Amino acid sequence: MAMQAAMLLVLGLGHTGGAVARRARGAGWTVAGTSRAPDAPGVIPFAAAGEAIRAATHLLITAPPAETGDPVLETHAAAIEAALAAGGLRWVGYVSTTGVYGDRGGASVDETTEPAPAQPRSRRRLAAEQAWRTITTGRVPLDLMRAGGIYGLGRSALDDLRAGKARRIVQPGHVFTRIHSDDIAHAVLAAMAQDRAPEPRVLHLVDDEPAESAAVVAYAAALLGMDPPPAIPFEEARATLSPMALSFWSESRRVTNAATKAALGLAWLYPSYREGLAAIQAEERREGLAQ
Repeated sequence: MAMQAAMLLVLGLGHTGGAVARRARGAGWTVAGTSRAPDAPGVIPFAAAGEAIRAATHLLITAPPAETGDPVLETHAAAIEAALAAGGLRWVGYVSTTGVYGDRGGASVDETTEPAPAQPRSRRRLAAEQAWRTITTGRVPLDLMRAGGIYGLGRSALDDLRAGKARRIVQPGHVFTRIHSDDIAHAVLAAMAQDRAPEPRVLHLVDDEPAESAAVVAYAAALLGMDPPPAIPFEEARATLSPMALSFWSESRRVTNAATKAALGLAWLYPSYREGLAAIQAEERREGLAQ
C-alpha cells in the first residue's frame, strides 16, 4: 500500500501556528489549519476539524488548554482516535510552555528536569501534556515543545515601544527566556522530518541567551533610534502590574536548549533577542510596515 501523502494540520492558526504554516508551505508541505475566528479566510473552523484530523499525517497543537482541559482532545477525541487507529498519523507536536517548571530562582533547567508548575495556567499545560502522552505513547511520536516567551513580526518590543507601552522594569538577576516564532517553525520542520519511535520527547524552544527584560527593551529602543523608557525598579512597578504580568515576574529560570538542538540537528536562526529583533526590523522595512 502506498504511503499516505504528508499533510500537516495546525490546530490553532495564531501567531505561532501561522509562522509554522508559512514555513511548512514554503518547504513544500500540504498544510491546513484551524481557527475559532468567524469566517477566517482559508482555514477550517475549529469545531469542524474532525475530517481534517483523520486525513492528517502530522498534527501540531498550539491551542492553549481551557480550565476543563485540552480543547482539541475534548472536541475531537473520536477523530484523533480514528487517525491513530488507521495508522496514517505519523507525528504529533504540542506547543507547551517553560512555565511548567515553575520558579527556580534563576537556576538552570534542562529537558530532563521534573516540572513543578505553580501558576494555574502552567498546571493546565502540564495536564494537557500528560493527556497527549496518554493517547500517543506506543502509537505515534510525540514532541512536547516547551516554549519560552514567543515574539516575532508584529509581536515584539519594537511594537510596544512604538505604541508607547514598553516599560523598562529592572529586577537584578531576574531573567526570561524567549524564542522567535520563526525558530519555532524551524524546530517543528526539523522534528517532523525525523523517524522516531512512538514515544514522547521533551524539547526546549528557547534561544541561547536568557536575558533581563530591561536589556531587551533597551536594545529594541536602540534599533529604533529612540531613548529607552526610564528604568523602573520592580518593587516600584509591582503595584501597577496586572495579575498576569505579576505571575511572570514571580518566576525566574534559565532554560537550557543544548539537548534539543542536538536532537533536532539545528542551530537557531536567531540565537538571541538581538538577532531576532534586528531581523524583525529588517522584515518590517522590506514589507514597508514601519519606518
